[in-house]
Amino acid sequence: NLQQMGFVSKKGPIIDTAVIAGTMAVKSTHMAIPFCHPLMINGCKIDIEIINLGFKIWATVHTEGKTGVEMEALTGVNICLLTIYDMCKAVSKDMEIKNVHLVSKSGGKSGDFVWKE
Repeated sequence: NLQQMGFVSKKGPIIDTAVIAGTMAVKSTHMAIPFCHPLMINGCKIDIEIINLGFKIWATVHTEGKTGVEMEALTGVNICLLTIYDMCKAVSKDMEIKNVHLVSKSGGKSGDFVWKE
């Protein structure tokens, strides 16, 4: 249980709140990015891995439409990270958000993509 491990701030449960915020961001990406259009999201899964004093976050988004949903996934990850920052900033403001990138996508006009390290 993450609460027993101390992942609760004065604002509440950090991980649970970040997952909710990321999911909401995925569904409202078109409201934040001017040229993204509203999409029917068929599935959204936010995974958070705790690594030392940091977090690794994945957003997996699905749609049946003819477009990719990489902007929705990237928005979800960034909002998860910003939510964690917001909930933890009272403890420390020297947190860093880095290495956010698309891991893979399929479909859409541009076709498939896989990140190569």
